[in-house]
Amino acid sequence: MYSLLQRVINFWALLGGALVIAIVFVTAVNVGAFILDGLLKPYGIYVAALPGYEDFVSLAISVAALSFFPYCQMKRGHVSVELFVQAFPTWLQTILDRAWLLLTVVLAVFLGYWMWVGMLETRADHNMTAVLGWVEWPWYFPGIVSMGLWALVCMAQVLGGKSHG
Repeated sequence: MYSLLQRVINFWALLGGALVIAIVFVTAVNVGAFILDGLLKPYGIYVAALPGYEDFVSLAISVAALSFFPYCQMKRGHVSVELFVQAFPTWLQTILDRAWLLLTVVLAVFLGYWMWVGMLETRADHNMTAVLGWVEWPWYFPGIVSMGLWALVCMAQVLGGKSHG
């Protein structure tokens, strides 16, 4: 079961990575347009930036950033204070690790719940982006999935004995 979870999380992180590449590409095009506009304006040639650039980037970055949380947890790539804990006996290290993992499950579920509430409120308010007029509420859903995957990884690490380090 853990290997299926790993494949799902790898795929989810790859989707986040593809979204980051799209953000970088759109940003490069937009910056290029600004540069060209500055260079060509004296000759009467105007180059417009991408309309709605900020709309896309603000929505996409929220999805992309959260998509890496489960992967980071799976690889145990989070920040940990091993210098302090390494002097403790192994049994105490294991207890502390399990406690932090369970606390992280609670945190991920808490954040996912409030993202769900925020999504429902955004949907009820009919919020749309300022320039492109995109509906905002569907962009919450990938973040909620990320929080769920993050919680699942932590639980799998607690139950599967994937100890610290």
